[in-house]
Amino acid sequence: MAADSDFATTPSQLAFDLEIVVEAEIDGVGMGVLGDGTPFLTLRGLARMCGIDHTTLVKLTNEWGQIPPKGRERKIRDLIKAQGFDDTVFFHAVKKNGTIHHAIPAHVCMAALEYYAFEVSGNAHAIHSYRTLAKKGFTDFVYAQVGYNPDGKVSLAWQQFHDRVSLVANAVPSGFFSIYQEIAGMIVPMINAGVDVGPHIVPDISVGQRWAKHWKDENLEVLFGPRQQYQHNYPVYFPQALSNPQTPFCYPDEALGEFRKWFRKTYIEVYLPDYLQNQAKLGKVKPAIATKAIGAFKPKAIAAS
Repeated sequence: MAADSDFATTPSQLAFDLEIVVEAEIDGVGMGVLGDGTPFLTLRGLARMCGIDHTTLVKLTNEWGQIPPKGRERKIRDLIKAQGFDDTVFFHAVKKNGTIHHAIPAHVCMAALEYYAFEVSGNAHAIHSYRTLAKKGFTDFVYAQVGYNPDGKVSLAWQQFHDRVSLVANAVPSGFFSIYQEIAGMIVPMINAGVDVGPHIVPDISVGQRWAKHWKDENLEVLFGPRQQYQHNYPVYFPQALSNPQTPFCYPDEALGEFRKWFRKTYIEVYLPDYLQNQAKLGKVKPAIATKAIGAFKPKAIAAS
């Protein structure tokens, strides 16, 4: 998050006892979470959600606390007080790498959005942003966007991956293997690259469909015996859980070597790049992250001795 160097700051806002534990820029909106769990938007992030130029908010914060307050500040402060919060503080000033950053907390963001949505006529962008945050809840919205788990303070993608693995572990019949368990070596690098593997990006479906076609095309049942279906449940907080139990196929252990060879040489090298690029086109992953994830699977060159 870039420092807001054009701010003037008041002593009451310079509380350096907080730190930024996670931050991200989503669709041009800077946001993150402080060490005490407080979600925030950056100055530019709030301005973008309000549909205004960030210099407008710079001017507002520079004038914040002047007596008497100007009309815009007075109205926003009234909206902050109506939520039961201290209206004297517009932002939290926090240090990161020796630089001051300005984090706008939820109640200030919502008050500013409400002002620009309903006090300023014709601002459809602010109305849309306000309704989105009011519906989802500011905290839940920011936590989900930046992948913050308030319990473990780790990426939600890791928690979701762990929960799905746990549910599959004892569901597969003895003598068979599941696609999801076998592709962990692909999912882990994807999460490390920043891909939000979870309810909206479910790579095991792609792998399962491609492998099922290969299984049929090559008539592998003749070699390894019949596959069979088993009951697999998504974690209860996944939208897909509404149709639990799922009934994907599991495959005989005798075919494990064939699957791993196909997965490594065909899926990873041929199909995975297409899958990630399609996810980027759908807006489910940023193009730069998709490129980074694809690069994570490229064979490493062997250094000459």
